[in-house]
Amino acid sequence: MGAWRLDGRRALITGGSSGIGFAVAKEFAALGAELLLVARNPENLERARRELKQEFPSCSVDIATADLAQDEDRLKLSESLQGDLHILINNAGMNIRKRMEDISLEEYRRVQEVNLTSCFDLSRLLYRKLRKSAPSCVVNNASVAGLTHLRTGASYGMSKAAMIQLTRNMAAEWAEEGIRVNAVAPWYIETPLANQVLMDADYLQDVLDRTPMNRIGKSEECARAIAFLCMPAAGYITGHCLAVDGGFSIFGF
Repeated sequence: MGAWRLDGRRALITGGSSGIGFAVAKEFAALGAELLLVARNPENLERARRELKQEFPSCSVDIATADLAQDEDRLKLSESLQGDLHILINNAGMNIRKRMEDISLEEYRRVQEVNLTSCFDLSRLLYRKLRKSAPSCVVNNASVAGLTHLRTGASYGMSKAAMIQLTRNMAAEWAEEGIRVNAVAPWYIETPLANQVLMDADYLQDVLDRTPMNRIGKSEECARAIAFLCMPAAGYITGHCLAVDGGFSIFGF
């Protein structure tokens, strides 16, 4: 297998029917991987599968409907998974954009369940699969909100900061089993979710003013960073959080 390919590698991608998750699926398909896409909406999953099969006819694309905020859905998914698993992409995420004093405890818990608990629990449940298929890897889709304050809210930032720390712990614990664990920390990327916020011209300008490259990232750019971390070429990289942010996280005065 080439150092810059994913031929014969089977990848599970959560939130794989749209946004960054679907961009990762396309990138992986182009690199020869076999895909299992997981999301809540079966219609969106079927649409994603059709698009992938149309562009990559020889690619194996399976889909599974699951709400990863639900304990029973995560368990059912892990128990139903047959065969090898070489790559796990914890990409599913959401946000409720409210100030800390305005968000309810129920809303806070929802953000943690989708962003953090699903990542922790699914990784834990699939550990034996990943170990058996080693060398294998996990990539957690975090955010620059886990590195510094953003206007995305405290609950979101907390979930992403914890995901980055979880990445470090998993990497240290699982290295001997041949499982590498890394994270990416995107800034604003062109996705349906981000575009809802960026429609505000003043907010968009504020974002661009804080971004040295002076533009919004593309989903395929984030997907390529994730793909690199999964390649044999990145075989000595683990426990790292790669910012995909146009320079935002290093921009000072």
